[in-house]
Amino acid sequence: MKHFSLPKDGGLIEENLPKGILHSHEKITTEIFVDSTAGSERIAEIIIKAIDDHRKSSPNRPFKLGLSTGTSPVSLFRWLVIKHNEGALSFDGVEVFSIDEYYPCGEEVAQRRNNRLYKEFLDKVDIRPENIHVPDGTVPQEKVSEYCAEFDRIAQGLDLLVLGVGEGGQIGFNESGAPEKSRTRTVPLSYQSRKRQARNFNGDVTVTPKSAITIGVGTIMSAKRIILMAWGEKKADVVKSVVEGRVDPSYPASFLQRHDNVSFFTDEISASSLTRVVAPWTVGPCDWTPKLVRKAVVWLCEKVHKPILKLTQKDYLENSLGELLELFGPFDKINIDIFNEFQHTITGWPGGKPNADDSTRPVKSTPFPKKVLIFSPHPDDDVISMGGTFIRLVHQGHDVHVAYETSGDLAVHDDVVLQHMDAARQLGFGDRFDEVKGIISSKTPGEPEPKELLAIKAAIRRSEARGAVRSFGLNDNTNVHFLNLPFYESGGVTKLPRTQVDLDIIKDLIAKVRPDQIYMAGDLADPHGTHRVCTEAALEAIEQLKEEGHDWLDNTTVWLYRGAWMEWELWRVDMAVPLSPDELIEKRHAIFRHLSQKDIVPFPGDDPREFWQRAEERTQNTAKLYDELGMAEYQAIEVFLKLK
Repeated sequence: MKHFSLPKDGGLIEENLPKGILHSHEKITTEIFVDSTAGSERIAEIIIKAIDDHRKSSPNRPFKLGLSTGTSPVSLFRWLVIKHNEGALSFDGVEVFSIDEYYPCGEEVAQRRNNRLYKEFLDKVDIRPENIHVPDGTVPQEKVSEYCAEFDRIAQGLDLLVLGVGEGGQIGFNESGAPEKSRTRTVPLSYQSRKRQARNFNGDVTVTPKSAITIGVGTIMSAKRIILMAWGEKKADVVKSVVEGRVDPSYPASFLQRHDNVSFFTDEISASSLTRVVAPWTVGPCDWTPKLVRKAVVWLCEKVHKPILKLTQKDYLENSLGELLELFGPFDKINIDIFNEFQHTITGWPGGKPNADDSTRPVKSTPFPKKVLIFSPHPDDDVISMGGTFIRLVHQGHDVHVAYETSGDLAVHDDVVLQHMDAARQLGFGDRFDEVKGIISSKTPGEPEPKELLAIKAAIRRSEARGAVRSFGLNDNTNVHFLNLPFYESGGVTKLPRTQVDLDIIKDLIAKVRPDQIYMAGDLADPHGTHRVCTEAALEAIEQLKEEGHDWLDNTTVWLYRGAWMEWELWRVDMAVPLSPDELIEKRHAIFRHLSQKDIVPFPGDDPREFWQRAEERTQNTAKLYDELGMAEYQAIEVFLKLK
């Protein structure tokens, strides 16, 4: 299966650039890879070489390898198993140390932190059981301090320690404020950490463990070599802080700046806030593509707090943009060119304006009306992320279809189900309230939800999606499609692998609709999340259709929108659709139809705002940013990236 990454458009010319200059802003040397798969393969190669070198230099001593738990090392585990099966790696004579575990936690518990370590790695390689060292969550409380001291003793001086970094800068369960000299110990888990961990317990914070065993920062610092890793958009801020910020106990991973042999491995998305990515012209020579020129001008506007047409030659020269002036100057020409580019991204006709000159518009005027297919990973991403554009496309007469790729059933709270069952009972449609209540009571935390319950939750979400699109005039019988992609239907947070079956469902719909425009989610906040899987499946489905002779897809435009939390950076934007105050309210009302997602969503993340608030504030902020560049002032703007 192919992995999707955002198109790379210009940037720092790293070839022949001295390492000292390339990493000049970094306090921890950082290697950037296209995705977690490529980065994990490189880490696996480093582990292989380190083990081989150790066997040559110290054949009588085991190699001590430390590994973190969580989702960060998942792709690394796969590569280690692949290398082992290929004969490139043996774990005979290797000791593996896991760095944390919930406490208390029995070995039979499905959510045990180290289950994945065993299932996806240790059970598949030739390591001796006595060489596996995993914190024991079953140790009696009166003996746990003694146990931690002994575990710390044997975990000192690891030959190589590979650590994932949490969104809050955690390493292991060393959270904000962890002492630099701390050792293996039990620690209470903060509420924020428990909220993040709750995704492994069906979103229920109340049954998520309140404490854990973790090796300490001091134990980590005793390792001879440390590799940090972070994947995905949610890690971008913490990568920036740990790599380029100061040592700060609020980010325990930043203590590793003081280690003599540490490096950071990231993908392009998690590294997106680093200086060499955000402002590569401050590091060295650049490949000045049109998008990079636009990026530099937007960056300069934000830095000097001026609109585009007020930038001066002095502004460019004093902010490391002399190379840009030499190549594309004078400065006022650059200003006018970029101003016009941004003007031309703005359109009130996302499907194209009929009988109009489209030479400077982001969408062609023909054909009109267009056939439009909107892919929505969950049953509300469409109206949350691009509801204003969706409404405008419908009102302007296009044949718009929406495809809800997954059921979204897990995101319905049990109380909402009971409320619907009670309403059916009150109306005389059937009394199954006690039966469903019994099913809910029989649930085991962390185990897949009962299929009968999931079926009700999926029906609730389908009815809400229909209500949302009906509110602005879409035919919910002919133009709404529920794909129920099988990869999602695991009954738990951990999904099944996507397969050709998922792709075939998408292919059938695309071939049936034959769209002129396709909209899909482009946010990759979670490298193992639903949005990413859905987007990659849709793109691969399009590729397969083209290979099978569907040449009409060459004339189909794919537009990427972002999810509820983040928006495209302005320099990336290819189409900006302004919304009036009335359209913003109409979008809000469509979001309101998703009643099960209001107030008590099981997986709300760290953002306390409701979805409609996030959506409105995001689009209003985008309008403000356009205004600050010198564009017209709008109530709100939804923006899209054109996938070429």
